[in-house]
Amino acid sequence: MLSLSSMSESVRSGLSCFLSEQALDNEERQQRSDQLAEMQRLREVRAAAQLKNLEDFLKMNAVSLRECVSYTTGMRYRNLGKSGLRVSCLGLEIMTLAYENGINLFDTAEVYAAGNQNAHHAPVPHILLSPYRRSTLVITTKIFWGGNITVILMVFALYNAGLRASLDRLQLEYVDVVFANRPDPNTPMEETVRAMTHVINQGMAMYWGTSRWSSMEIMEAYSVARQFNLIPPICEQAEYHMFQREKVEVQLPELFHKIGVGAMTWSPLACGIISGKYDSGVPPYSRASLKGYQWMKDKILSEEGRRQQAKLKELQAIAERLGCTLPQLAIAWCLRNEGVSSVLLGASSTDQLMENLAAIQVLPKLSSSIVHEMDSILGNKPYSKKDYRS
Repeated sequence: MLSLSSMSESVRSGLSCFLSEQALDNEERQQRSDQLAEMQRLREVRAAAQLKNLEDFLKMNAVSLRECVSYTTGMRYRNLGKSGLRVSCLGLEIMTLAYENGINLFDTAEVYAAGNQNAHHAPVPHILLSPYRRSTLVITTKIFWGGNITVILMVFALYNAGLRASLDRLQLEYVDVVFANRPDPNTPMEETVRAMTHVINQGMAMYWGTSRWSSMEIMEAYSVARQFNLIPPICEQAEYHMFQREKVEVQLPELFHKIGVGAMTWSPLACGIISGKYDSGVPPYSRASLKGYQWMKDKILSEEGRRQQAKLKELQAIAERLGCTLPQLAIAWCLRNEGVSSVLLGASSTDQLMENLAAIQVLPKLSSSIVHEMDSILGNKPYSKKDYRS
């Protein structure tokens, strides 16, 4: 049998162990509390610095906070990838009305001129000619698709012909982002990255990005840039809508977390297929009825196209419940993905533009249950081994 003294010693030992563990727990809790307090302090410092920067910027441009477009229009802004470039989450190709409604991102391309020699004489939107406003705009352009990439890369040591032509048409000294549209399989990746680095070093662009590149090609460009001390891409322009999800929802989030490449998406309405106008076939004077769009007409009238239109009718019911149009629902659905820095819009009229902009007001209505209901209708949600989306 244990003696009284040995039992007392055992109790003391156990009590000592318990108190020691309690002290450690208290110390860990205190450390966690200190860490949380420090994180909160840093957040407050960062917020104060951002507010100070905003106040300085507005003062420099003689604009009050109440006049600030984000305050008056409800437009939301996101960083382009992990760069410091902050863009409106909606971007456009027509300017003045869009700018007045909070859009600061305008996407152009060399190919949009389609080789028209008179493009140099086209009128430039007046907001580009206002010097104090240029700093509030984010102008992007795409090259290579409308030109000869081999020739361009051969002369990049002097200047990039495609970008210089775009700057001349826009009457700008620089663009914020220049996109390499479609990679050239016949050109070594190092030459492409060196060409993009060159135009940035020459002051013709602030950043460069990719358009219609695979994740493997983007990763190769990043690796080459790091290997040779060059400038890597910050963003990929990718097609993204309810019927095209894999790249933006699985591949690009992985690249964002690994190397900071963001996503700027285009065609949220799938070239108009999601507009609702094709639910009963191809109406006269619609895009799909035009010469050169036979591929689109065939797609709409195919078996898969008919299935898509049936799904859109179900989604139309959700849009009506939320008090919005189908295009607004489709654009808001793209915006609900926080991995998307900006969604590029196309509008052929001011009414269409204002309808699209109203998608910002629909975004808060997309609860997790609504998104789940939409995913159930679409039946095409992509999955990866790891979910990188926040």
